[in-house]
Amino acid sequence: MSTVQNLTVLGSTGTIGTNTLDVVARHPERFRVVALTANTQVDKLFQQCQAFRPKYAVMLDADSAEDLRGKIVAAGLDIEVLSGIDSLERVASLPEVDSVMAAIVGSAGLRPSLAAAKTGKRILLANKETLVVSGRLFMEEVRRSNAVLLPIDSEHNAVFQSLPSDYRRGLASVGVKRILLTASGGPFRATPQAELEKVTPKQALAHPNWVMGPKITIDSSTLMNKGLEVIEAHWLFDAAAEQIEVVVHPQSVIHSMVEYVDGSVLAQLGNPDMRTPIAYAMGFPERLDAGVSSLDLFKIARLDFEAPDFARFPCLSLAYQVLSRGGTAPAILNAANEVAVDAFLKERIPYLGIPRLIEQVLEQSAIGEVETLEQVLAADHEARLRAKEWLKSHGRVEA
Repeated sequence: MSTVQNLTVLGSTGTIGTNTLDVVARHPERFRVVALTANTQVDKLFQQCQAFRPKYAVMLDADSAEDLRGKIVAAGLDIEVLSGIDSLERVASLPEVDSVMAAIVGSAGLRPSLAAAKTGKRILLANKETLVVSGRLFMEEVRRSNAVLLPIDSEHNAVFQSLPSDYRRGLASVGVKRILLTASGGPFRATPQAELEKVTPKQALAHPNWVMGPKITIDSSTLMNKGLEVIEAHWLFDAAAEQIEVVVHPQSVIHSMVEYVDGSVLAQLGNPDMRTPIAYAMGFPERLDAGVSSLDLFKIARLDFEAPDFARFPCLSLAYQVLSRGGTAPAILNAANEVAVDAFLKERIPYLGIPRLIEQVLEQSAIGEVETLEQVLAADHEARLRAKEWLKSHGRVEA
């Protein structure tokens, strides 16, 4: 790759964003940061602006943008500070931008990711909700605009590395039988069912292998993160639900596998460090030094596998169900889960209240077809209202 890639990082202050900038810093001759964005982390975004000197800095929150603007002016930096969702869409679709790291957590990342797709960017997709909530719409835009879509989730990135280059002809056409998504099982893989009701946010945030943001960490503990990844894999690889199997692998060394019709299983292994899939996508089709330490197989010594316990982790079962139902069901699941996780972190509901809330919202919601983004957003909005109504009668009063 001989030319410099101009890069927008959506969600630059989160875990994926900071790891992306770490890779950028290792290869300054390969990447130029055009725009950085955040929600409310003013000080962290300001530090990133000082280090990478983007042309634009965007805060989703208007007050935070005003605070950042003051710091930028005081430091004498030539950076335009913008705010709001429209500005996120703008920097994701700038003509001079080649690649967009879509790393905003949750449904807030949907519109800017779609903007990148519509303008034919090279999309490094870490925001799984984009595919969960609006998979068909998003993939249609990718195909229409000839955008390049590269998955950042370690599991999907591993699948991408293990598939033949022409897999878009259809998995059956290239001899693929199954996609095996690995899951660590989270911190409660072996916790007795009776004790899960007493789980605290602090306990749930203590992931055994990965360092991630709070929302994704809670999702990993409930296996909702894996459920969302099943839906994501369906859209990324045009795989039916029965072709996607979840395998609990506590060591998090094998990041996912692909089984072929001849019995071969190809796996991608590596230390649990998000810089590996980030660097792979940023450099594709070349490979870049990501600063990740070598995998010591002798130190690991063993690799374990087990089937997921759907009774212990009902969120995974709910995800498979909504994938089969299709339409607005995944958007409803995702919205209810975001409300539920936020309520748990604020100690308004117990840990097992997360799947209970989601299941109730799904039961109360009408599932519609998805033809437009407006339909998706309407389903998302209605699901959040239903989830908040459920909290009024079942949740503790917010502190």
